[in-house]
Amino acid sequence: MENFADQCLDMAQSILGHNLESITEQGTISPVPGENSRTDEPGHAALAIGEYYRATNETQLGEYDLIDLSARTVTAQAFSPEVSENGLAYAALGLLSFSPAKDRNPVWERLMDPTREQLDKLLLERSDFENHHQAFNIAKAVTRFSLGLSKKDETGRLIDRFLERIDSKSSTGYVDDAAGEDIRLGGSFDIYGVLSFVLIRQALQLHGNVHLRDRKLPSLRSYSEKYLKLIIDITRQDGVAWAYGRSLGAYGQMHCISLTLQALRDGWVPNDQRDLYVDTVRRLFMNFFITYLDQEHGYLVIRDEERNTVPYHTTRMANFDAARYLCQWSRLARSAGGSAGPSKPVPARRVARFVSFDKSHRKEQGLFVYQDPESGLALQLPLIGSSILGKGTSDYLAFPHSPGIFDWPVAKYLPIMQPELTFGDKVILPSFYGKNCTTSMGLRNSLNFKYDQPELITKDEELVSGLGSCKVVWSFLKSRISCEFSFSVKQQVTLDKMRYVLGIAAPHSRYHVTTAFTLGNDGHRAEVIKNDFQADWKELEVVTDNSDYRTYYGNMHYLQILERDRPLVMRPGTQYRLSLSFEPDIAFADE
Repeated sequence: MENFADQCLDMAQSILGHNLESITEQGTISPVPGENSRTDEPGHAALAIGEYYRATNETQLGEYDLIDLSARTVTAQAFSPEVSENGLAYAALGLLSFSPAKDRNPVWERLMDPTREQLDKLLLERSDFENHHQAFNIAKAVTRFSLGLSKKDETGRLIDRFLERIDSKSSTGYVDDAAGEDIRLGGSFDIYGVLSFVLIRQALQLHGNVHLRDRKLPSLRSYSEKYLKLIIDITRQDGVAWAYGRSLGAYGQMHCISLTLQALRDGWVPNDQRDLYVDTVRRLFMNFFITYLDQEHGYLVIRDEERNTVPYHTTRMANFDAARYLCQWSRLARSAGGSAGPSKPVPARRVARFVSFDKSHRKEQGLFVYQDPESGLALQLPLIGSSILGKGTSDYLAFPHSPGIFDWPVAKYLPIMQPELTFGDKVILPSFYGKNCTTSMGLRNSLNFKYDQPELITKDEELVSGLGSCKVVWSFLKSRISCEFSFSVKQQVTLDKMRYVLGIAAPHSRYHVTTAFTLGNDGHRAEVIKNDFQADWKELEVVTDNSDYRTYYGNMHYLQILERDRPLVMRPGTQYRLSLSFEPDIAFADE
């Protein structure tokens, strides 16, 4: 993997070369025009510089003194007006990257006494989290012990607590990132689970006590391997990886690449599966490289006039994170050894399975993954709750997420491929949870995915007791998809309106791989099979110039809306069905 390692390092140098100039004399980060800075950005910059040092052992990059810049960013993060667990953990690991011994750490030596005292104080403050922020606590514990700021090593206890909470919130061992008093249903099984394991493994690699690392790796491996197998199954032929939940786009690629390379380095991949994992990394990286890197100028582009990302991700932060990950990939690739490509071609895989994240008496949640190698159709259908930041958006809704085929806007709510029923102030969607989740064979060898909702649920994840129930069936046969939603009410009630939305988008006109999937001239080939709501297709809504409707991958152009905008009296004992079928015209972006 030497060539791959060199390529990653070259890209990291280019990205750092374009972004180190944003570090001010005070160590804060100057934003790109049109954006605002985040309080944790100095920490992200510090870790990027630390990773570059680990990969090259160089303290100079062009005209920039990396020791000075690292000291500045660590100082700025230590005295940030708002305490940020994220930024502090990254700054701590960035400092630790130069050496676990204070007397041999050039950045520590460069820090002023007030900064050292402030870091000592902040790193010794104990906090506790039930979501991915616990990984930041682990990083802080690694740093304070390894640097000798504390004689007591709490790393092992914090890792155990992190894993115990996984087991308490997931019956199958996945990270539920929902936390806080505002969470009603829970079950936010998204990309932050991958991020947590990547950061914890990275922190352990820097730990001053290698024996602790060796003791904790087996338990971490048993959980991480679940995500590794999931990454293999969800990665499409064009390299798109995680495609549901928040904070996707470039990050959806980067987190998955890191976890897979860590597994290859640690020897977690059996020899007979190495080609499969190496080929997955190749596709993931190629998609990241072509889709998000401006190769002419050498920096990362996460939002522009055609695509968008979550509002709390800034361009500076993404660039420093990309540089950090690229340096990490360079090190991991060299440690893993072998070839950067499979020894023989890896054929496209047929995937059709429901991954259970949690099954309890209260709810069942999981992810249905489907890939048809003949047509290229690949989708991820999540049945999960959302995080606090994800509330009210389409990112978590239970429809087939498939960029270029079935698209949705970033950080915006639309009932994409979901019947939205409005009863007064209650807006109902058949998403977020299920009961009796099953997969079975249907007619003509089709595969069915079914779930029930004994109580209807609002788009804000509030169960509405006594209103009604819903049964959902999705069917898949090669490139053909069918869905049926059956609603019933427990007492007579008036439905104010119903709507169902299809989004029609396209990959980025410039930043896309040649094999990126898109819709052909025939579109979704949508057909309404059963329409008990007597809804009508509205005139096609054009949203090309509306920045609120951009996706992580390209611009959304049209909304196709099936709507009933007049009241309907729903009576108990009657099934109200909405059934549709799709056979999307799948094409390649460069055809």
